[in-house]
Amino acid sequence: MTTLQRATLAVAAALSFLITLSLAGCTNAPVTNAPTTNANAANMNATNTNAASAANVNASSAVNTSASEQPVTLAVLDALFADESFGRDLKSKLQLSDDQIAQLHKVAAEERNGLRESDANAQSGSTRDATERARQRIGTVVGADKADQVIAFARDRWSGDEGGPSSAPASATANKSNEVPTDTRIVVNAPAFRMDIFEQGRLVKSYKVGIGYPEFPLPAGMRKADQIIYNPEWTPPDEPWVESGSSKVKVGEKVASGSKLNPLGPVKIPIGLPSLIHGGKQPSRLGEFASHGCVGLTNDLSLEVAREIARLGGANVSDEDVKNYQQDKTKPKSVKLPQPVRVELRYETIVATDDGKLHIYRDVYDRGTNTEENLRKVLDAHGVSFDQLSDQQRAQLTDALKQMARDALGHPAEGDGTESMNASASNKNGNASNASANASNKNSNASNKSDKNANKADAQGAHVTRNVKGQKEIVVEIEALRGKGYPAPVGDAFSTNGQKQTATAAKKENRR
Repeated sequence: MTTLQRATLAVAAALSFLITLSLAGCTNAPVTNAPTTNANAANMNATNTNAASAANVNASSAVNTSASEQPVTLAVLDALFADESFGRDLKSKLQLSDDQIAQLHKVAAEERNGLRESDANAQSGSTRDATERARQRIGTVVGADKADQVIAFARDRWSGDEGGPSSAPASATANKSNEVPTDTRIVVNAPAFRMDIFEQGRLVKSYKVGIGYPEFPLPAGMRKADQIIYNPEWTPPDEPWVESGSSKVKVGEKVASGSKLNPLGPVKIPIGLPSLIHGGKQPSRLGEFASHGCVGLTNDLSLEVAREIARLGGANVSDEDVKNYQQDKTKPKSVKLPQPVRVELRYETIVATDDGKLHIYRDVYDRGTNTEENLRKVLDAHGVSFDQLSDQQRAQLTDALKQMARDALGHPAEGDGTESMNASASNKNGNASNASANASNKNSNASNKSDKNANKADAQGAHVTRNVKGQKEIVVEIEALRGKGYPAPVGDAFSTNGQKQTATAAKKENRR
């Protein structure tokens, strides 16, 4: 741990550190300040046990992870260990020894601690690389078969809401493509970098957000917000980026919300496990990777969203109350919501909107979702047939799938959007066997690619991947979709990244 440096630290270095902090607000620390959830987590055990028992699949097929499965990286595993019940449940449900639990925690922490954030242009790898690396390293501790069970157990815990996965009704899990809520809830779609507030089925407002790095993917599943914390404190974790950034914060010592060194901004809203909705982000980070598995907003937008969630949750919080809270930013203020507000985290890369457009987003977490099969499902869900589209529209969609079936670094994603199409073309030409062989070779090479990337990361020192390389979205206009599908964004906060600020807020942003 570094000692205090001189007070004359160069301004440029200080600014660099502040930017680094603003991008790293979601760590294990929020668990400390979040409401106690051990009792709720314990209620998940029965469901988790069944999922883990059914998860003993062959490790050789691991690279072909289903698009519906939440990726589990070692950084995610480390975050789960922040809840003491997670280690206990692993031991009792999967019959792991104390030594195995300790070793799993160690390898997860080592991975988490090794990820640097100081290089703004660093590109480390994809979620698939991080997921496969996790499988390999977990396997060295517990064996390949048990590794699959550990990952399935972690996935179920990571994806479920605070009441357990079984507590959410079927309609709440967005099994239908682009399902439009009929109730009151927050919907976050990670590939679209979009958050929507619905009130009784009506879209109230949309926001552009920052999401978790590929190494810290934002989970998918139903969560809930049951409290809002104004003036949140932040506890710097014992990790290299804290030590190397500056000596102005010390590991384990709380940083008050009023401090410029606090990356959480003026408000945080716990949504289960270590995940939060919080402020502290610069406008340029909205629409990019910006957190450790959290939903990030600018300070102004985070206060606006908190006001909406308080209203939807039945909490009587006036603008005057918020002003009073901010008069002494060193004092956290927790507001309990009488009615918890659902927060649905989605991963949909193909979205039809009611303004007659089909949006195809980059597969930023490398989950293999941009395929013809998924495209047809989305269109069918809204009464539109792919085969009945014009030749031009089909060609546009085919090309869009290929371009957007890439991970954050621009590499072809698992299920690269061409498999179904190539198979159809091959059948027509009598070359189906060749296409199958090519697909098999691609899948077998994926594991080797992951091994090489893991070794490269170990040798050079890994960085989180902060930016999406290349185009993030392609929009194809389809008149037959007009009036159908998911609502188009509402409000200017989505298109402007919330850059309309008060003069005071703008000055503060410029000083960061």
